[in-house]
Amino acid sequence: MKIILFDIDGTLVKAGGAGARALNYAVEALTGHKNACDAVQLQGATDKANFENAFKAGAGRKPTRKQLAVLTQKYVDRLPSEVLASVKAKKYLKVKGVEKFLARLSGRKDVLLGLGTGNLRDGAFIKLEPSGFLRHFAFGGYGCDSHHRSVVLQKAVVRAAKLAKTPIKERDVFVIGDTHRDAEAAKEAGYHSGVVLDGFGDRAAIMRSNPELVAEDFSDMKPWLIWLGLEKDPRGVRRGTYICPDSPIEHAHYGRTGMDLRDIDLGIKKLREIKRKTAGK
Repeated sequence: MKIILFDIDGTLVKAGGAGARALNYAVEALTGHKNACDAVQLQGATDKANFENAFKAGAGRKPTRKQLAVLTQKYVDRLPSEVLASVKAKKYLKVKGVEKFLARLSGRKDVLLGLGTGNLRDGAFIKLEPSGFLRHFAFGGYGCDSHHRSVVLQKAVVRAAKLAKTPIKERDVFVIGDTHRDAEAAKEAGYHSGVVLDGFGDRAAIMRSNPELVAEDFSDMKPWLIWLGLEKDPRGVRRGTYICPDSPIEHAHYGRTGMDLRDIDLGIKKLREIKRKTAGK
């Protein structure tokens, strides 16, 4: 059983800044400070961390537990109207190709789809509701589970195991996001990592995080399905090679030459074996 965990913002949908506007509203209501999110790097972090940092930007100090609870509730109450505003302004978008990709994956019995997101559980559902994607996800890990993205992912896998009624091996977990933080969290948890570039992440930071697969979006499903091990590569290339290089050097070599170092190495070994057998005759 393969477990595939999707981030939300920039990976499944783009909510047109609805989350930031809702958080700005909540912080202003408590501190009087406007546009607190301008001073906070929201992308790739958990809502727990974002809420604390936004409050600190507005109040100049960390929130108390009670203030954080009030802030969270104000955010959740405000978010639906902000998402609706993005929809009406036609700024709520589905990431290219993801709708067909999800449909393809959901039709398989050997795959479980889940969310691995920094969003609060309620916030995740609110953001996804207009997309119609919620029907594809039976479980998830959320920003209310932990400050740390790797722990959020691990929580999702625990829930997947309960749902599947079987232990889940780390090698069977695939994380798809849009920032370097998604890739880093996946690696920290021992999972596979894939990143879409048509999201909110910094491309240079994404490449430095060295995810196994990088693609613009999901419009071409083939690389994603090969990476997931759900389709065979037409070239017969295996995991750990050009789709999932073992090192940045292999990645760069393939990009520049179109040649796979693993295949070259195996070819040399085969030639040596043939030479050895021929010499022995």
